[in-house]
Formats: sequence, C-alpha cells, structure tokens
Amino acid sequence: MLLIVASLLFYAYGEPLYIALMLVSSVMNYAFGRVIGAQTQAQVQGKAQAQAQVQDNPPSKAKLALVGAIAANLAFLAVFKYAGLFVETADTLLGLSLTIPLIALPIGISFYTFQAMSYVIDIYRGEVQASKNYFKVLLYISFFPQLMAGPIIKYHDVDKQLDARVVSVGGIACGLRRFSIGLGKKVLIANTMAVVVDSIYGAPLGDVNVAVAWIGALAYIMQIYFDFSGYSDMAIGLAQMFGFRYKENFNYPYISSSIQEFWRRWHISLSTWFKEYLYIPLGGNRKGKLRSALNKVVVFFFCGLWHGASWTFVLWGFFHGLFLLVEEYLPVKKLPKAVGVVYALLVVSVGFVIFRANSLDQAGYFIVQMLSGFHFEDACVSLALQQLTPLFIFTFGVAVFACAPWKLWLGSFSERFDETLRSFLAVASFVAAILVLLVCVLTLSGGGYNPFIYFRF
Repeated sequence: MLLIVASLLFYAYGEPLYIALMLVSSVMNYAFGRVIGAQTQAQVQGKAQAQAQVQDNPPSKAKLALVGAIAANLAFLAVFKYAGLFVETADTLLGLSLTIPLIALPIGISFYTFQAMSYVIDIYRGEVQASKNYFKVLLYISFFPQLMAGPIIKYHDVDKQLDARVVSVGGIACGLRRFSIGLGKKVLIANTMAVVVDSIYGAPLGDVNVAVAWIGALAYIMQIYFDFSGYSDMAIGLAQMFGFRYKENFNYPYISSSIQEFWRRWHISLSTWFKEYLYIPLGGNRKGKLRSALNKVVVFFFCGLWHGASWTFVLWGFFHGLFLLVEEYLPVKKLPKAVGVVYALLVVSVGFVIFRANSLDQAGYFIVQMLSGFHFEDACVSLALQQLTPLFIFTFGVAVFACAPWKLWLGSFSERFDETLRSFLAVASFVAAILVLLVCVLTLSGGGYNPFIYFRF
C-alpha cells in the first residue's frame, strides 16, 4: 500500500488529472482479468498438458473478454495519443478541414497500457492466475520507477515478486549505485549531447552541410542511448531498492554487427513484448519466409507508431523493418565483425535522423546532406565549429568509451584478483557512484528543465 500511495503521488506531481485515467485502466484490466481467469480455469501451477489445452482450445467467452480488453486498451491510446494524427492525416488525404483535437498526452500511457495488456494476455494463455487482489494489479501498473518511461515489465516476469520479495541493505546499496549511474548518463552525457542536437535541428536548413548533419546525427545517437538507458538504469536501481528484480533493457547496442542483433540489444523490453504478443501470434517464422517478412513489417509498423503520433516514427519503424528483411536474404552475418559494426551504426544513425527530425521534409534533407552535402559556405562552417566545444568533444569521447562493454571485460578480468582487491574495487565503485550523484545534483541545481526523451511517448 505504501508503494501504491507513493506511485500515485509521484504521478500526480506531473499530471494529477490523469491519475483517474490510470485508475480506470487498472480497474478495467483487473475486471477483464477476473473474467478471463474464471473462464479459462488456468492455474499457474497446473500441469503442462492442462496449460496446452487452455492455449489450444480457449473458451469462447475468455476469447471475447480478451478481445474486449485489448480493444479497450488500444482505444485509450487511440483517443489520448493518436486522435490528432488521425484527424490531421484525414484532413491532408481527403481535403477536409476537421478540427484537430488538442488532447494532452498522459505521461507514460504507452508503457502502462502495454503492461496492462501483458496482464490480461498472460492470464488468457494460462501463464499466470488472475489476481483476486486489485491492489496487486494497481501496483503492477502504477509502480513509479518504470511508470514514466519503462522498461515495459511483463506480468509473468514479476507476478511472484508482487507477492513476496526481499528488501536488504545490500540491495538498497546496489540499487542506489545503479540509480546514480543512470542519472549520470542522463545529466552528464545525454544533456550535453542535447545542446548540440537541439542547436543543429533548430538551425535553418540552408546552414546544414555534410559536417553539420553528421555532427547532429552522431550526437543524437549518443543522446538517445544515454538518455533512455540512463532512465532504465534509474528505474532498475529504484526497483532493486524495493526488492524487485527487473530484466535489463539495454545490452550495449552499439557493438551490434547487424540490425537483427541491434534489436536484441536495444529497448529489449519493447522488442520482446512485440515478439511475444504480436510477432509470434501472427505466425512468427513458422509459415515460410514470405509470411515471416510480412509479420516483421507489421511489427515494425506498430513499433514505430508506438513511439509517437507522427509519420516520422512510422517511417523509422519501416526503415528498420526493411533492413531486417534485407538481412534475411543477404549474408550480413558473415561480414567481418568490424565491418558489420560499421554497417549497423550507419543504418542506426540514419534511422535516428528520421526519428529525431521535426518533419519528413527535414529528415529527408538531413539524410541527403549526410550523403552529398559537400558545400562549405561560411554559415555551414560556423554552425559546425560552434558545436565542437571542448566540453562536447570530451563528453562525446566519454560516451564512445562507455558504449563498449568494459564492465563485462573488467568483470571477467577481475576474477583473477584476490578477494581483498575485489572488495576494494567494489567499495570504490560505490564511492564513485555517490560522487556522480553529487555532481549530478549540483549540475541540476544550476540548470534548466531537461526531460527524458521517452517521456513524450
């Protein structure tokens, strides 16, 4: 109950009116879960044969309840997130002059809606029991560490933790260390990159040449990675302080040698959600290459649309889906590791230009300049040099270094050390985390408001 109260107060600090929407969502999904659970009679501790029977021949009433739950959850997104996009698109295509609804986007609605759907789908599949305790469902949906920007927690991953978990001094200490590292990623790296990105994407198009476009693209891939992975670190660390153990959401995505590998390492909670709840139900890769390709196109259309009510996000999703299809037929995996990493980084960098751009026209212009903008007027050169400050260059170097899996390599190497040295390194890591936390607090106290990128999704 304390965590629920804290979560609701936390959400109210940002948008008190939309607490009602989240409460309605939690009550609705709790009720649907009870209906589905009663119909399927699925028990988590049941035999594999019983579960298979539920999955293969689900009762029709349970299926209707599941369809109703998914439709209701998607209706929330359609009204509060996509209504403006739908009306604007209809105006453009049909020559209408409908009034675009000005509906404020509830913070975190994409994340908690997907978590709510995970709950009812898991019950329908017989993977978990429907909870008889409404407050357990409410805590799952509203828990404040990951409420705003993920990671997306699937119900079957935390079902048992909601009932019983251990809070310890060691867990609190490790959670605080993880939280401090995530805050450092955001405040010290992502925010520094954001100054350059905002300057470049806010400049007149005529001032953008190949140098400016690439500075903006490289700065943005660092900004979005350290911004989003920083929030995920903070969420995982906070949850650990309260006894929850969340799965990792990032696994050094910029060392990927293909786009397929990139999506196994980037925003893991979202990619696995789409895989479990959309790609596999559509047939996955079980019905031939053509059907598999179509399923991937569908998944990445919705993946792009999930990120925001703009056609730039949809195009970004299709862009990644296209390269996933290409990799099905071309031997990209056989490329030397270094060549594969360069290829993946180029594709990701161009894709994030589409993701960051304010419009499709701006995205197209920037990509053209990245490939052929070899003109060096005074305005272009001046804009490029203005970004290359000592602080930016130093921070970018630190960011590149931090993208490599040094932690894994050092962890493997430290196994050769004796116990005393390992203990010293552990204590040093906690001291360093506290120092990072203090530097971040001092930095934030003298700066402006820098929201996380994924807050707007």
